[in-house]
Amino acid sequence: MIRKLSILDVPQALELSSAAGWNQTMRDWQRVLLLEPEGCFCLERDGRVVATTTAVCYEGRMAWIGMVLTNPDFRRMGFARQLMEYALQSLRSRGITGAKLDATEQGRPLYAELGFTDECLVERWHHPLSPSAPLTKPILPRFPTFHMDTIAFGLSRGDLFGLLREEKWVSSPELGFAFTRTGASANYFGPCLATSESNARRFVEWSLATNPGLPLYWDLFPENTAAVRLAKEFGFQPARRLVRMSLALQAGAKLPPTDPHAYYALSGFEYG
Repeated sequence: MIRKLSILDVPQALELSSAAGWNQTMRDWQRVLLLEPEGCFCLERDGRVVATTTAVCYEGRMAWIGMVLTNPDFRRMGFARQLMEYALQSLRSRGITGAKLDATEQGRPLYAELGFTDECLVERWHHPLSPSAPLTKPILPRFPTFHMDTIAFGLSRGDLFGLLREEKWVSSPELGFAFTRTGASANYFGPCLATSESNARRFVEWSLATNPGLPLYWDLFPENTAAVRLAKEFGFQPARRLVRMSLALQAGAKLPPTDPHAYYALSGFEYG
């Protein structure tokens, strides 16, 4: 049976992401449900959540697909396809114009069969032990400048940033902004938008100083060569490669294009 995922299902959903080795915490699952209670679905067998798919919608126009997970004991039974088809039909019925996602190597063939096309590459970089180095030039927090994200992403994600602000973040109208948050296996650097590579370096320094001695993930666009340079400079190593894909859900719909050079760090595979 396919139904909406609820807050009460979060412990079971967390078991799925943990079994897959993903980095989401219970709070990540809760945030997704708070952002889009109408777009989170699960497939239930004998009262047990065995597969999930989420679709966070921005401005009621574009959905971000994430958390496509299946219990290892129930794989190769078509559950991911059933949930994806159900979620996409739900989005179409709500008038959502398009959807995007970051596809793993395993998931990409399914998404291609459903009509998704490639946009660009996404890479996850990893630092096993963040150095405890002092900031060369501390950033003085100022009022949020998240409007930069609206320009770069093409849609407002104010609700997302409202929830992420419970984590650690820094923002300056001259520099940009950056977040870091707790993860299941490694803390996470991102999202980060910066007005220059030198300013992005300050945000990376801030993130490392905020997570001393802890493993850290950093998702980036490999086309952003400045972000890659910084990742290498600070000792990060590439760990995974995914493909960003998109799908128009309504005839003639145009989705905001991805600008790989706008972001120094992404928001996470469940947020875009």
